[in-house]
Amino acid sequence: MSVSLEQLQCYLVGGAVRDELLGRGSPDRDWVVVGSTQAQLLALDFVQVGKDFPVFLHPESKEEYALARTERKRGSGHRGFEVDASPDVTLEQDLARRDLTVNAIAKDRNGQLIDPYRGQQDLRDRVLRHVSEAFVEDPLRVFRVARFAAQLPDFEVAQPTQELMRQMAQNKELETLSPERVWQEFAKALAAPKPERWFQVLEACGGLQAWQPELQGLQSHEFMPGTGAQRFAQLPLSAAELEQLTKRLRAPKSYTQLAADHMQFREVLESYPWHSDQAEAVYGAFNDLQALHDSARLERLAKLLWPQGSQRQWQQLIEMQQGLRGVELPSGHGLTGKAYGEALQSARIAWLRAYFAR
Repeated sequence: MSVSLEQLQCYLVGGAVRDELLGRGSPDRDWVVVGSTQAQLLALDFVQVGKDFPVFLHPESKEEYALARTERKRGSGHRGFEVDASPDVTLEQDLARRDLTVNAIAKDRNGQLIDPYRGQQDLRDRVLRHVSEAFVEDPLRVFRVARFAAQLPDFEVAQPTQELMRQMAQNKELETLSPERVWQEFAKALAAPKPERWFQVLEACGGLQAWQPELQGLQSHEFMPGTGAQRFAQLPLSAAELEQLTKRLRAPKSYTQLAADHMQFREVLESYPWHSDQAEAVYGAFNDLQALHDSARLERLAKLLWPQGSQRQWQQLIEMQQGLRGVELPSGHGLTGKAYGEALQSARIAWLRAYFAR
């Protein structure tokens, strides 16, 4: 039977409702559709995007609409579920499969809230609590709780939920996840108001051991304001630990490169204002950062080192970059290959030494 867009039983769910009740803005608006089928949504020009789950994009707003569904654990890991998205699935059944009570609140088109699992009370009490014992069926939820703790730092994890997370870690369920899914949650936590809450929550349940053993003991680490990539670069790691962690989590190059550059060049660049006896070291940093060809890496590092009032330092870096690019050997030098490169490097270092001595 065909239906119109207006006839669909649609409910706003999840983070959008939670954040609205908290008086916060939410970047995402997700909807659940009850009593409909895949064929009906496709007939209304929705575009299906979910391979494993019946998720669609609205033909006009492009917001995500998912058919109400239940899930039954059939295998290990994050994807081992049997999904039922038949029209008989109720809204309450769909909300029951969600991770936390604060994410299991729905709102209909008239603004009426549907809250069968007391999520509003947990919002008032500032508690992150699992909806049901089915929480243990998805190991990714351990990392999601840690991420929510970073995003909502005045919320505490309910003790029964913390115990379930500890059991999941002990049973090595977390090891069944993909690196990409763990990294996705970690990156969101790094960009959150209190990234240290990620470490606190996971340390308490033993959740760091499987994927981030290098980050154990950072419960009290304080992060400076900045982007997720900048905060990742501030982690107190050795070069070997950074390499192991980024390889295990398959971290994006933008995060890995900034962290490595910060580790390698921080000392020399932070010694600003520079003096003539530092010319060789500063030139080495410029050269390794490829700053004479492309300033992108140097600019990212400068913004990390001097997030406030960095205009003076950055202006000097630009002057140095332009000056070094303009250094040339005298005509008729007759040098080629390695000898030419060494002579040009010496000339550039001499220019820097004179520049610093002004």
